[in-house]
Amino acid sequence: MLNILYIGDDYPGSTSFHRARALSRLGHRVSVKNPAAAFSRQLGSRWWAALHFRTGYRFLQAGMLNWIRRIVKSTAQPDLVWVDSGELIGQSCIKTLQSLKCPVVLYNIDDPTGKRDGRRFDSLLNALPLYDLVVVVRMETAKECALLGAKNVMRVLRSYDEVAHQPYADSSEIPDKFKSDIAFIGTWMRNEKRDEFILHLVNEGLQVNIWGDGWQKSYLFPKIKQCWRGSSLSGREYIAAIQGAKICLGMLSKGNRDLHTTRSLEIPYAGGLLCAQRTEEHQHLYIEGVEAAFWSDASECVKVCKDLLSNGKLDQLRLAGMQRVREIKAGNEDVCKAILETALN
Repeated sequence: MLNILYIGDDYPGSTSFHRARALSRLGHRVSVKNPAAAFSRQLGSRWWAALHFRTGYRFLQAGMLNWIRRIVKSTAQPDLVWVDSGELIGQSCIKTLQSLKCPVVLYNIDDPTGKRDGRRFDSLLNALPLYDLVVVVRMETAKECALLGAKNVMRVLRSYDEVAHQPYADSSEIPDKFKSDIAFIGTWMRNEKRDEFILHLVNEGLQVNIWGDGWQKSYLFPKIKQCWRGSSLSGREYIAAIQGAKICLGMLSKGNRDLHTTRSLEIPYAGGLLCAQRTEEHQHLYIEGVEAAFWSDASECVKVCKDLLSNGKLDQLRLAGMQRVREIKAGNEDVCKAILETALN
């Protein structure tokens, strides 16, 4: 059993929280410290949050360093420090964590070396060479982190959570409001044209339900308003919307260089049928037309969805996808175990 100091988000719906819980399920003692909660006054302010985001959290570093120092003084000696996300944690903080004389690991599920978010990750990138292990989810990010001085870089798949994303044992327990032909669970993103994609499906006669934040900002919202069922989902409601849909759309973020997302694993694990953009990584994960359905644009998605809804093979693909995602061991427990083994060896 390891004593793990875990610096990351502990909001129950976050993937960071899921990873912390997975480490606990593996038998380790995990002490979670949430930097965002410690600085909620500044990060909770719309103006201050925007300023810090755009300046790479550099003006937060003096306060963050004092917070880290207090943690180091008051925490029992850990065997490993796990920094999840790390965007708020700069060089001085990592140097202080190094005084604990144990491996310091960074896990980041975003695209810190990409260009979409401007200077957001400046503090993290400056600290990269100080980590004993840097874990990322994109091949490009792994290569770029190494070029920026990261000593050891590990690339992993994104992951589902074995407990949080467990499907309903009895699908009759799923509330009717979460049942649909086609569901998309995700945020509206500027310049990603998700709204245009959804409208194309609707105009072709398909019934689509949307859950997610930001959709009211779309200029097309008046035309797709009837599809929007509410803001972002978490917990059992998230599972209900996945399992209650005949088809679940998996959209990627081009600005974030996605070739697969957490939805790519969570949807099949939770009992949904993944219908996602065709990419090399999706095709590596699942056999097209057997374990998942893929498309290259909205027009092909319309054809794929109409075929699935009419050919009687929905359950066949859904069950095959559920089996496949379990076989590839992309659960948080498997991924966390592999990270710990790499960090300690």
